This record gives sequence, C-alpha cells and structure tokens, in this order.
Amino acid sequence: MTLADIQSDFALLDDWEDRYRYVIELGRALPPLPDAVRTDANKVRGCASQVWLATGLDGSGKMTFEGASDALIVQGLIAILFATYRGKTPPEVTNVDARAAFESLGLKEHLTPQRSNGFSAMVERIRNDARAFAAA
Repeated sequence: MTLADIQSDFALLDDWEDRYRYVIELGRALPPLPDAVRTDANKVRGCASQVWLATGLDGSGKMTFEGASDALIVQGLIAILFATYRGKTPPEVTNVDARAAFESLGLKEHLTPQRSNGFSAMVERIRNDARAFAAA
C-alpha cells in the first residue's frame, strides 16, 4: 500500500471515527515484529507508547522497514510512515516531508500532542537511519 492509496481511502471516509478505525486496521496489517528486533537499540525515544523501528537496505539500495507498537493507533501511524517511505533510497527518504503527509491526512488535528510528538520522533529516527546509510 502506498501513501497515495491511504490518502485516497481517507478521502472516502467522511467521519473521523471511521478514519481512526482505518488507521488501526493499517497497523494490524503490518507483519508481526520478531522478538529479536524488539531491542533497546530499536526502541524509539520520545513516544508515549512502546515503539520499535528497524531499518535496513535491500539489494537495490532501497530502505526496508520493520516496526511495532503496543498501541494500536501508533501501530497504524507506523504503517503510514512505512507507506510514505517504501521503495525509496536513503537520500530520497531524507527529502520526504513525512510531517506534510501526516497533516494531509488530517491526523494532526485528531491526535493528542503526545501522539503527534511520537510521530515526529519516529520520523526523525527513520531520517537519521537514512542519513547513516547514505554516509556509509
């Protein structure tokens, strides 16, 4: 699923409650995160809930992502982030404005400041990983 797919689906949902449920369903669709990846090194600081993100590079130099949260809505936000960055190289990831994508979905107005700050922490973590991959 791409960010454009998510934006299109959001446009069909009139009610915020339906959108909220949709975000949760996006999170439920993510593959389970193996326990071996739930390490302190992969834990995202600055999130109100538990969040783990692991990044890598595939054979073509594009970034790969794994992640999970103990909060259903945050798991959905992770899915939105992965859709935003999927198929991109590290330099492309650093140039994507994920916060604008977040705002284009109207999420900022409907999530607590803590959740919005957690989203920003996840974005920074992915961008930092992308910069590290690009520098290597």
